[in-house]
Amino acid sequence: MAGQIPQSFIDDLLARVDVVEVVSERVQLKKAGRNYTGLCPFHQEKSPSFSVSQDKQFYHCFGCGVGGNALRFLMEYDNLRFPEAVEQLASRLGLEVPREGADDPRVQEREKKRKEGVNLLELAASYFRERLPMTDGKTARSYLEQRGLSPKVLKDFGVGYAPPAWDALKRHLGDQGVSEAVQVEYGLLVRHEDSGRSYDRFRDRVMFPIRDFKGRTIAFGGRVLGDAKPKYLNSPETPVFHKGRELYGLYEARKANRQLDRLVIVEGYMDVVALAQFGICNAVATLGTSTSEEHLKRLFRLVNEVVFCFDGDNAGRQAALRALDTVLPQMIDGRQARFLFLPEGEDPDTLVRREGPDAFNDRITCASPLSEFLFEQAAKGRNLQQVEERERFASRVLASLGQLPEGVLKSLLLRELSNRTGVEQGRFQALLQAKETPGEQATGDMATSLVEEPRELQEGASAVPGRQRERKGPLSLMARTLQLLIYEPELVERLPDTQEWCADEDDGALCCEVIRVLRAGRYRSSQVLLAHFHGTQEGSRLEALAQRELLIPKTARAEELDGLVEYFQRHLSRSTPQSEYDTLLAREAGGEKLSKEEKQRLMELLMLLKGNGGRKR
Repeated sequence: MAGQIPQSFIDDLLARVDVVEVVSERVQLKKAGRNYTGLCPFHQEKSPSFSVSQDKQFYHCFGCGVGGNALRFLMEYDNLRFPEAVEQLASRLGLEVPREGADDPRVQEREKKRKEGVNLLELAASYFRERLPMTDGKTARSYLEQRGLSPKVLKDFGVGYAPPAWDALKRHLGDQGVSEAVQVEYGLLVRHEDSGRSYDRFRDRVMFPIRDFKGRTIAFGGRVLGDAKPKYLNSPETPVFHKGRELYGLYEARKANRQLDRLVIVEGYMDVVALAQFGICNAVATLGTSTSEEHLKRLFRLVNEVVFCFDGDNAGRQAALRALDTVLPQMIDGRQARFLFLPEGEDPDTLVRREGPDAFNDRITCASPLSEFLFEQAAKGRNLQQVEERERFASRVLASLGQLPEGVLKSLLLRELSNRTGVEQGRFQALLQAKETPGEQATGDMATSLVEEPRELQEGASAVPGRQRERKGPLSLMARTLQLLIYEPELVERLPDTQEWCADEDDGALCCEVIRVLRAGRYRSSQVLLAHFHGTQEGSRLEALAQRELLIPKTARAEELDGLVEYFQRHLSRSTPQSEYDTLLAREAGGEKLSKEEKQRLMELLMLLKGNGGRKR
C-alpha cells in the first residue's frame, strides 16, 4: 500500500513489540543483569560487546557503535527499507499498516500498478515452472538431468522452462487479464519498433527466477537450449528490478542459513544452483554486470567475508582487478575479501562435480586474501631487485591503499609495503596524506612517481605520473597513433621500416621522431620515452596525449595501430585529387563496396574536380 505511514502508528507499534524478542530470533543472546548480551551481528568479534536493553527497548554495540530500536535492527540485519520493516513488525502482531493519503486516486493508481507488476512476475514464474514437466519441456528436463540437478534443488530455486512459441507467455498472461503494455513494461514482452507487435522475450530457455529478499520474483534469467544468442538472457531494468543492486541466489542462500558468515560471488546462475546441489549454499551471482558498490554494501550487511570466484584465465584476472578496485573502499576493519581462481577451463559447476564439495570448500578456505592478491598484482612482471621496478611496485600499491578507509588494515598494509621496499612506513604515509590533501604535493625523490596511474597503464609502464587524466575533444588519427605508442611502446615493432606514411600529417614529424627514439634506444617504458622529450615543446605534446584516457582495450591496441597505419599508407598513395578519384571510382566499378567515409570522400573529390573546371592531371 502506497502513502506515508502515520507516526502515531509507528510509535504504537514500537511500544507493543519487544526488541529482545526480535533480536533473539537472529542473534544468540544471554541474560546479563538487566540486559542481554551476544556477539554483534554487524561486525566480527570474539568477545560479546552487543547489548540489548529490554527496559529501554534499545540495542547497542560497544565495539562498532551501531544501535537503535527494533525497526532499525530489522532494517540493518534483514536489509529492509523502512516501510518493509514496519510491515514485518506489524505482521507479528496481526496489524494492517495504515497509510496517509491512501484515498488519493493517484496513490491508488500507483499502488495498483505496483501490484500488477508483482502479480505479473509471479504469474510468469508459475507458468514457467508448470511448463517444465510438460511435453514441450522434455529437452529442458534432459539438459537439467545432464547437469545433475535434483528435483529438490530445482524446486528450491524455482527453475522452469519457457516454451519456444513466440507468444506462449503473452497468451497465457492475457488470459489472466494482464495487458500487453504491463508485460512490456516488466520485461516479459519485446515490442517490435517497426510493426508495433510484441512477442515473448524468453523462448526455449531454462528459466531462473530472480528473487528479492522476501522471495518475490522481480526478474528472470534464461539459459538457451539451442544455438540462439545470447547464451544467457536477463530481464531488462524495470520498476522493480535494477541489476546493479540485485544478486541471484541471495534469497536462497539466506533461506538455507540465516547465520551466514561468508558469501561466494560466482559468475552465473548455473554455478549457484550446481554448488547448492552439492550442499554449498552460500553462493550468489551478479546479473551480467561486474560486482558493484551496491552489491558489496548489501553483502557486507549480511556477512563479514566475501570471496570472489573467477576463472583462472586472463579475463578472470582482469575481472578480479575490477573487483579489487570496487571492494577496497568497503574494507573497514573486521571485513574480509578474498580471491579464488579456478584451474584453466573450469568453472564452479564443472569443478565441484569433478572434485566434490569438500575439495571445493577447501579451495574457498584457501583463497588468496585481499592483501596477498594486491601485492601479487602490483609485483607482476617486475624485477623487484631493481630500484626503478620497486618504485613502480610501490606506486601501484599506494594507489590501491589510497582507496582504503582508515583503520588497522591500511596500517598493516603500509607496514608490509615498507618491509618489501625498504622505504620507511612514515614516508609512504606522508605521500598518501599529500595526495589526499588538496593543494599539497608530495616532495622528495619519489614524489612524482608514487601516485595513482591511469588504470589502462597499470598492466605496463605508466605515462605521466602525478597528473590528472584529461578528457577533451576527439583526437586526430595521427594523435591517436602517437597515444598508442606512448601507452604501448613495444608496438613500434609492428610499424613499417620507413616513415613516409606519417611524415606529412599533423603530429607526423613528432611521430617519426618518437619511432626513431623507440627503435634507437629500444625503449619499452612510457616513463623513459617521456623523460627523453622532457622540457621540450614535443615533450609537452606527448605529455598531453599521455594524460588523456586511452579507451581502447589492451587486447585491441595492436589491431588499432595496424588499421591506422594502413589508412595513412592508402592516404599517401593519393598523389593528386584526380588519381585518388580514379582509384575510388575503379574500386566501386569493380564491385567493391566502399565505406561510408570513402563514399563521402568520392563526392568531395567530384565537387573539387568540377570546381576546377574538369579533370586535372
